[in-house]
Amino acid sequence: MRDAVRRRAREYFDSESPAHDWHHVERVGELAETLAEAYEVDEDVLFAAVWLHDIGRAREDRGEIEDHAEWGASEAGDILADGLGARAETVRAVQHCIRAHRYSNDVEPESREAELLSDADNLDALGAVGIARCFAYGGELGQVLYDSDLSLEDDDTAAGATQFNHFHKKILSLPDRMYTEAGRELAAERREFVVEFLDRFEREVAGEV
Repeated sequence: MRDAVRRRAREYFDSESPAHDWHHVERVGELAETLAEAYEVDEDVLFAAVWLHDIGRAREDRGEIEDHAEWGASEAGDILADGLGARAETVRAVQHCIRAHRYSNDVEPESREAELLSDADNLDALGAVGIARCFAYGGELGQVLYDSDLSLEDDDTAAGATQFNHFHKKILSLPDRMYTEAGRELAAERREFVVEFLDRFEREVAGEV
């Protein structure tokens, strides 16, 4: 089932944002595989959820749906049950993983597979890849990189009005959202890289290095 789900999921990705494209899904898959080595998991559930977790992202970005996780869970049910004949319990487990992976919603993972998907998805927002994704997505939104007149203290937005502020308001807090010990270890290392980058970035914009 794993390869069949992957093929079906790939059909939902064409010219999406480089921050949420099929390459992102593949990286989440690699991270999930790494994390899963430390745990006993249902790989059919985990990897079906990995391949399908962002199938609604492009539709949300276009304003066609409100919540790509909720829509994606529903669509995944159709793909798995109607198209691939998956068992009902597998479908429900995958749907829960997809609903719970989103950073900004209030659905807590209730299975190891859901925890691993969430951790893998958040890990792809940290480290060197996370930095690249952040600036790519910020460019799509037309956000500035840094504004010396808008300090973190004066920025009252939830996610940060500049990309520099976004790192501090969201990205650096991701290690605290990790559910597994394996995820926390990788997140701590990737966070250190981001902190070093931001320190140099701030010095460069001030003309110090």
